[in-house]
Amino acid sequence: MGIPVKLQVFEGPLDLLLHLIDKNKVNIQDIPIARITNQYMEYVRRMQTEDLDVTSEFLVMAATLLDIKARMLLPPEPVEEGEPEDPRAELVQRLLEYKMYKYMAQELQNREEAAAFTVYRGPDVPKEVLSWKEPIDVEQILEGVTLPRLLLLYQDIVRRQEKRTDPIRSRFGRLEKEEIDLKETMRFVQDYIEKVSRCTFRSILTQRKGKPYAIAAFLTLLELMKEGKTEVRQEGIFEEIYISWKKTSAASGGE
Repeated sequence: MGIPVKLQVFEGPLDLLLHLIDKNKVNIQDIPIARITNQYMEYVRRMQTEDLDVTSEFLVMAATLLDIKARMLLPPEPVEEGEPEDPRAELVQRLLEYKMYKYMAQELQNREEAAAFTVYRGPDVPKEVLSWKEPIDVEQILEGVTLPRLLLLYQDIVRRQEKRTDPIRSRFGRLEKEEIDLKETMRFVQDYIEKVSRCTFRSILTQRKGKPYAIAAFLTLLELMKEGKTEVRQEGIFEEIYISWKKTSAASGGE
């Protein structure tokens, strides 16, 4: 029967590496890669977890450590200038960044815990103090104010208002909808022409007022011409339009 071993839980492979570095009290810039790798592999072998994502992260880091260990055992590759690159450089950079973020997270957690014990008192300023307002000194406010300056300010305000006014839309009047009964208007125009027998279009327009009536009267005249009930004559463009009622059409319509 094996001896049960209780393993410390780490947040990830970098967290485990930092723990091993602190445990061995070594400089993070000069990691003894062989010793740290052996201890890391020992922890991975003892680690028991069913989470494949967590296990895979530790195995990837294990492969990285073994690769670094193998490169450090080999002779360094010659370079033209400077010293050969340390195989541990990239790992050290990652560890330093992780250590910084871990420290910042711990600092934020400490501040959050400290803030939980902070209590703020409500305002206790007397109402008389809150309602107090500084007295207004009229002479101080009007100091330097003269009629010429007031006139200049007024003219400036007027100019600004004129610039904001639309020169075209501001002159628009109010448009009101004029309703008209088209059938009743057409019947009225037809009865008028039939009654007087002969008239001008101008005289029809004088019977009622409004643009809608004029439009309806013109449409009525076109309809009567189409039905052959009226005869329209105009001597020239823009001349008077003469309208005659055809009695024959009226008689035939009564049949």
